[in-house]
Amino acid sequence: MSRSTHRRPRSAFALIELLVVIAIIAVLIALLLPAVQQAREAARRTQCKNQLKQLGLAIHNYEATMGNLPPTAVVIKQADGSLWTSYLGPHGRILPYLDQGNTYNAINVNLAYGDLANLPSVSHVTGLFLCPSEPQTMPVLNASFGTIGGVNYGFSMGDWYVWAGPNGGPLTGSAFGVNLSRRMGDFTDGLSNTLLMSEVKNYQPYIRDCGSLSSIHDPNTIPPPTADPLSVAPEYNSSGCTFLLNAHSQWAELTVHHNGFTTAWPPNKVTPGGPGMTTPDVDLNSQRERIGGPTYAAVTSRSYHFGGVHSLFGDGTVRFVSTNIDGFLWRSLGTVAGGEVASY
Repeated sequence: MSRSTHRRPRSAFALIELLVVIAIIAVLIALLLPAVQQAREAARRTQCKNQLKQLGLAIHNYEATMGNLPPTAVVIKQADGSLWTSYLGPHGRILPYLDQGNTYNAINVNLAYGDLANLPSVSHVTGLFLCPSEPQTMPVLNASFGTIGGVNYGFSMGDWYVWAGPNGGPLTGSAFGVNLSRRMGDFTDGLSNTLLMSEVKNYQPYIRDCGSLSSIHDPNTIPPPTADPLSVAPEYNSSGCTFLLNAHSQWAELTVHHNGFTTAWPPNKVTPGGPGMTTPDVDLNSQRERIGGPTYAAVTSRSYHFGGVHSLFGDGTVRFVSTNIDGFLWRSLGTVAGGEVASY
């Protein structure tokens, strides 16, 4: 008697079941992806903060060794009226205190940083100068001097007023400036209430070479941080000025639009400008310090972090400063001896 073999039907996903599974996976990915991105940005933000702390240690070690803080530039008027300039900016001056002594020693500070003799030293990206949140880390390519890397941390160099020029004038009230070598003892406002550095963006659009700004040319009369940018500085439309897209892209430079920031506007202030006023955020520098000033600039502290910027204070602490900080308080943090009653 033959036995009949009964086979169970094979189980399989129906098409509708497969589509449901795919939909569930898609929903899970959509839910998890923002969390992953936030975790990655939190890690980048932490590293960004730690790098700024390292820069703070280097600045303090420089001051302890040299007896003063590094000048942002050295520009001297000679007997014949010409200018002698030591081109190396403050980022370059603190290299020995960042374990980059070999790079510093190979730089001839009496030559332009773009001189052929200096190219082997300056034509590279210095990772510590770039925040991991910066999306544009590629070095800038210049037809004259090759490649050079950018910065995401600017030195505090004034409010609007940066430098009087080689003919003399009042000093900026900030920690750093042209021909200025302050000591920590000069910070009578308190080290914890004085800015040393703050975040900036690489490849920041900016305007320069405007000559004297039409309404901002007196260090004792500058616009309040609540003013309308275009009303007080029509030069934001770049008419009669040079408009470029590469501020803070050259770490060895000495000008404020490459190595500094000012407290003219609070962090992440939206300042549209450029040709046709079509660029969302631009910086403004009346004249480059190395060609003689006087210099008035609005170089805003900006970052890619939501809600604010990391800032380094004179006591070595790094704090996250809100975009919504009162502009007058921000200004007071930018002076070393302004006598303001401010605490942050």
